[in-house]
Amino acid sequence: MFRGTFEPYVSPFDPCPPIKVKTFVLPPQLFMNVQPPGLPQYSPAEALRQGSLWPALVDGFSKKEGIF
Repeated sequence: MFRGTFEPYVSPFDPCPPIKVKTFVLPPQLFMNVQPPGLPQYSPAEALRQGSLWPALVDGFSKKEGIF
């Protein structure tokens, strides 16, 4: 998982408080073009909790982080 940040342009005429630094996440699926054979898997119950059957594709996004 790749996390990054950038500093957007802040207009002096914007009536809203500026967000000085924005963050983004690139999901791991972008870097794995072919699923390798024998990739470890979660149990069905754990896969439902994690949102993916394969641990390598869990990006770690949580509701605590907020929406990017």
